[in-house]
Amino acid sequence: MANKKILATGPLDDYAEKVLGEFGEIVFASDTSEPTLLSLIDGAVALAVRGVPPISANLINAGADLKVIGRTGVGYSNVDVAASTARKIPVIFTPGAGARAVAEASMTFMLALCKMVTHWDRELKAGNWKSRFESQGRDLDGGTLGIVGLGRIGQILAELAHPFNMTILAHDPYVEQKRAADLGVERVELDDLMRQSDFISIHCNQTEETTGMINRERIGLVKPGSYLINLSRGGLVESLDVLDEALESGTLAGVGLDVFEPEPPDVSHPIFKRDNCLTAPHSMGTTVGAMTRIYKSMSDDMAAVLRGERPGFVVNPEVFE
Repeated sequence: MANKKILATGPLDDYAEKVLGEFGEIVFASDTSEPTLLSLIDGAVALAVRGVPPISANLINAGADLKVIGRTGVGYSNVDVAASTARKIPVIFTPGAGARAVAEASMTFMLALCKMVTHWDRELKAGNWKSRFESQGRDLDGGTLGIVGLGRIGQILAELAHPFNMTILAHDPYVEQKRAADLGVERVELDDLMRQSDFISIHCNQTEETTGMINRERIGLVKPGSYLINLSRGGLVESLDVLDEALESGTLAGVGLDVFEPEPPDVSHPIFKRDNCLTAPHSMGTTVGAMTRIYKSMSDDMAAVLRGERPGFVVNPEVFE
């Protein structure tokens, strides 16, 4: 395989480079546009996907030597899985590897928003000591947390929230009531979760069914002064306009966003000028520990496929049947 290569859409760590480098030269794309990836796909036996560049049927079919696609994360909506399956190409993903990092990030956003951390920091540095008499932060204690999506991340978040004396609701039609109860979580319909929650944290996959599920109508159901955190996919929210309107009206007291549609977002949007909108560049799940686990899981499974073995985590297991 000396003339073969591994195409990566972004940087890999030393472990992944060592493991995958045994199967060919590792080539890093200068950008993630389809024309660039198409120009590099020839001879690639593996495609390692960082971020969410569109991995289209056109690109997949152009990779005549392609044997495996790896994704550094749990989401894979940017990969045309049907086209991969048609070519018998396994799509590797890394469920759970970054789950705790994302769950901790949700707690971080909730605490930073309700405690007004950035507000107080700015006021003090501006010399406004009297600001302490002009505003008040809030507590997690005694509040209701609504988790949209009770998968690995949602379950860890529930565990982290219990010591804060929070009532925890969750909407996830694919999780059994008993499992939710074992976690100390009440499973409810999405509209009921929106009505009852003081904090709403989104952790579900983006599918045709869930795209735009957090829309203007549902935002209108929430209690005035609630907080909304989205660390899953930007497309789950109808638009930034909907969130901006809710912040303007006071329906939402704060918003935390790590994901956007599209990415990167247009930061000229007025929501990015609001003090009570905290943002990050889709980075909260990429801590040192999380990325170490993600790279190991992805590269080990990609290497297994290239050796003719079955991987541990694969989106389309039917390709092995």
